[in-house]
Amino acid sequence: MASPYRADHVGSLLRPSDLLEARTDPNVTRQRLTAMEDRYILGVLKRQKDAGFRIFTDGELRRTGFMSDFYDSVEGLDPQHELARTWKGAPVGVSAAKGVGAPGGAVVAKLRQTKRLTKHEVDFLKEHAPGDIKITLPTANQFPAIAYKKGVSERAYPTYSEFLWDIVPIMRAEIRALVQEGIKYIQIDAPRYSYYIDPKWRQFVHDEMGVDPEAALDEAIRVDNACLEGVKRDGVTLAMHLCRGNNRSQWYAEGGYDPIAERIFTQLNVDLFLLEYESERAGTFEALRFVPRSKAVVLGLVSSKVPKLESQDLLIRRIEEASRFVPIENLAVSPQCGFASTMEGNLLSEEDQWRKLELVVDTARKVWKEA
Repeated sequence: MASPYRADHVGSLLRPSDLLEARTDPNVTRQRLTAMEDRYILGVLKRQKDAGFRIFTDGELRRTGFMSDFYDSVEGLDPQHELARTWKGAPVGVSAAKGVGAPGGAVVAKLRQTKRLTKHEVDFLKEHAPGDIKITLPTANQFPAIAYKKGVSERAYPTYSEFLWDIVPIMRAEIRALVQEGIKYIQIDAPRYSYYIDPKWRQFVHDEMGVDPEAALDEAIRVDNACLEGVKRDGVTLAMHLCRGNNRSQWYAEGGYDPIAERIFTQLNVDLFLLEYESERAGTFEALRFVPRSKAVVLGLVSSKVPKLESQDLLIRRIEEASRFVPIENLAVSPQCGFASTMEGNLLSEEDQWRKLELVVDTARKVWKEA
């Protein structure tokens, strides 16, 4: 399929410093914080329009992280129990290099949903967005690896798998609600697939989760497809974003898509894939040979992790290189990940961010004559 938007971005944008301060200030009321979020979201919608985008997000400015809508919408997770992860690529002095805990803690009781995940975001965007809206959701597969703590979580779910499948109805209902509300673009953020391309994390799945990595990958695909089951597809783009971790300009996994490419690209029931290709740790484009002609690929060629602006000539050459494996009409371009998967954001400035987003649009216009 032809990509519906030639210039894309993954969704999250850097938060202004006073919004970050307000979010952690106990003296700031919920009403005041919402008013600040509204004002800044109006600003980022305008900046996206001015840059030339045809698809719009709220920058995830209401979230503390890309997964926080889920954590805020369920009971059964205890923040006193957190699982640490070691990150790579940290500049000196960045605390996340020592590992960061899962923001919602460990599952200690059966999940109980208390509210919709994204309705508060959708209502504002439907009123103010100047074009088609993208809403991002975390994959259900995100949570067992970071919220299931052995010795604690068995009281609620005897196995990782039981916990995983209990998340499916929540995510499926949210996706269906978004379609009914007229959202044109739903993106599932799925960094957990990187576990199956990095030998270290494959070992983690085997040793710590007690699951065969190949069987776990097959189950992950079944779970994501179950979340999408029954969704009305007419006029709606369903996308999967596959990354290798994104926290304060750091990552946790490395390796090309090759070990999972055939299964992921042929079996996941989505319309397009947003793929990281901004650095050598992402491998080559050869894995794209498995992408069916019925699906599109957004090439994440612009780094959201570093301030240096990419060469447009190099971006165009890389798009041409990728078109050896996927027809160019089925391609688009974007940053490789969000600029702020966690609210603290990556280590570049807001102006660096907007220069990169403007480069994405300008490159799309040069290659496809449209954004």
